[in-house]
Amino acid sequence: MSQYYNSKKTRGLFDSQAPEPFRLSRSKIDSFTKCPRCFYLDLRLGVSQPPGYPFSLNTAVDTLLKKEFDLYRAKGDPHPLMKHYGLDAVPFKHEYIELWRDARRGGIEYIHPETNFRVTGGIDDVWINPGGELIVVDYKATSKNGEVNLDAEWQESYKRQVEVYQWLFRHNGFKVSKTTYFVYVNGKTDAEAFDGKLEFDIKLIPYIGDDSWIDGVLKKARRCLESDSPPESSPDCDFCAYYRARLGAEGE
Repeated sequence: MSQYYNSKKTRGLFDSQAPEPFRLSRSKIDSFTKCPRCFYLDLRLGVSQPPGYPFSLNTAVDTLLKKEFDLYRAKGDPHPLMKHYGLDAVPFKHEYIELWRDARRGGIEYIHPETNFRVTGGIDDVWINPGGELIVVDYKATSKNGEVNLDAEWQESYKRQVEVYQWLFRHNGFKVSKTTYFVYVNGKTDAEAFDGKLEFDIKLIPYIGDDSWIDGVLKKARRCLESDSPPESSPDCDFCAYYRARLGAEGE
């Protein structure tokens, strides 16, 4: 058994009788929207999905982008990418910017009174426009032929991600723009040789967020966790499909 995967956890499980708020991360909210059964097994019974492999190159790109935008944040100047796309904004300077970025420490959070969930999320960046509106920004990295976009079905989770961030900032008293931006970098593969470096095309993709779904989903998630039995699995859940196929193959 892998030393990195604990197939049965005992900490961080939901207890409906506990008075303190239950921490629910942005990624767990997304997990619920994908498959309530896997969500229940994870947070109520302690059986979590196997982790995916770390994307170290994506992490490196993320770190370097943050460093680059921080240079302009310190000066209060717009980044050249903003100028290129005609966006009137600058990186937002705030004492909690590093905390908001740190998902392990909680990121930005809000206690939802109707569910007693402490909703948390770690952002990539936030900018501000002349009207005082905060602009939620997320970094994405890939390598594909053609232009990057947000049209694939699996990218719906990207959209939910930034909408949760918008919701969190609004509930922390900030004025938030409806428009979010994805700083999408695409690794180029048309060079003649590697030469120890990888070049990227960078694109700024706007997205109009709508966080109206979040309150309803949080209430459904609470009812799910309070149930004495797990809900039906999502028909689109790969983990549940694998489990059913394995049971069938083993004759159980």
